[in-house]
Amino acid sequence: MSLLFQVRGKALLFIVVLSLGGSFQVGCNLTLISSPTPFIKSFINSSWTERYGEAPGENMVTLIWSTIASSFAFGGLFGSISVRWITNHLGRREKRAMIWNNAISFVALGTMIASRFANSFEMIMLSRFLFGFISGLATNIHCLYLGDSSPKKIRGMVSLTVALSLSSGKLFGQFMGLSEILGREDLWNILLGIPAFFSIIQMVTLPFFPEAPRYLLIEKGNTEECKKALQFLWGPGDYKLEIEEMLLEQAALRGERSKTLLELLRDRNVRWQLLSLFIIQELSLYSFSIFQEAGIHVDEIRYVTMGVGLSEVLTNITCGLLIDRVGRRVLLWVGFGIMAVIMALMTLTLELKDYSFWIPYSTIALIFLFVIFYGAGPAGVFPPLSHEIFVQSYRSAAFVFIGILMWGGFTVLGFIFPFLMVTLKSFSFVLFSGVCLAASLYVFFILPETKGKTPLEISEEFRNITVCGSSTDMDLCLETKL
Repeated sequence: MSLLFQVRGKALLFIVVLSLGGSFQVGCNLTLISSPTPFIKSFINSSWTERYGEAPGENMVTLIWSTIASSFAFGGLFGSISVRWITNHLGRREKRAMIWNNAISFVALGTMIASRFANSFEMIMLSRFLFGFISGLATNIHCLYLGDSSPKKIRGMVSLTVALSLSSGKLFGQFMGLSEILGREDLWNILLGIPAFFSIIQMVTLPFFPEAPRYLLIEKGNTEECKKALQFLWGPGDYKLEIEEMLLEQAALRGERSKTLLELLRDRNVRWQLLSLFIIQELSLYSFSIFQEAGIHVDEIRYVTMGVGLSEVLTNITCGLLIDRVGRRVLLWVGFGIMAVIMALMTLTLELKDYSFWIPYSTIALIFLFVIFYGAGPAGVFPPLSHEIFVQSYRSAAFVFIGILMWGGFTVLGFIFPFLMVTLKSFSFVLFSGVCLAASLYVFFILPETKGKTPLEISEEFRNITVCGSSTDMDLCLETKL
């Protein structure tokens, strides 16, 4: 059954409200910047000319634009690594942290709108940095808050809405960026400030929802408030199994304090969890560059990209229907495996694109297939998996680690992908194909299944993964209890 038919409380409204100030904003910010690119470059040129009395060189415009484009990722990196400090400073209260994070949106919005009237490209950089900080922090809090509020039996389906809201935000940003909507030269500063309006909605509505049940019981020791929060979100019930699970985790932690990132990285008990996160971390694919390389006309690219975005939303929904039935491992290794094959085929179609008019469109078909298996596999499974594999005391530091992987990887790939396309052309996808194949094999042979298990049980599964050598068997073996 779908999530819609499994809840009787206010959980669906809670999920929507949490998404608006969480990963939905990240998706918006990622795609909103594409449409007004030529307008912002023109603004940089005119602003520089008016200020210094001469037109800037092409290299200077490119440098300023690159700084504007990358400032979002840098802000996201700083926001994501601050999640542990901010949530701990507020007593691990994700709700309060999210509300304070939304307040920064007012500054980012005002700076972006004023930048055009102040004739200042520096204000665009600052606004994009602030929007990045908000997005990086909000994504981690979104995952923590939602995971700490979900019953075990539908935890995967609920946590997967993080990926669904991210892909929905991307699609919304692409739609708003159309020239028929806000993708016009006189409205680019309004377009880039749209995410702040969703922060305002969340800031007004989130105070009416309870703190996360796991926080209320494990951190505060308040069983009654935990039960009330579960009933408010998920409807009437005694939630005995959920509360017993939290009590067991509370007893196992014995008041253990929240770990720092350095303590997390040094702890041998979680080395397999960290390796799994590193390997499974979401891949970024710059579809616009791929479409250009495929020979698709520039005027058609924006609409094809919207089709890809819609496919990502639909496949995230499909993944939500499957994740608590077939489990995480199957969706991951099958998804990565098919993605590896698709990228290998894309190398062929890109190499042969000039031989026939229909070959570039076969590349589009492959990209759609890639998005389908990416959305139904790694992109959909990563949010619930990243929350499930750590107990409460490790979770904040783990999300700092995830933020560094995500935003650091986004920044690095943003710089190297264009050079890969220029240097290796279509053969750059052979490299990505190899990465996907390695991830598929790792998941198939090593990663434990987490469906229907408590964080304590999952941690024990990871501790049972050993590289061993026996005196009676000289071959090295890899053991895991699946």
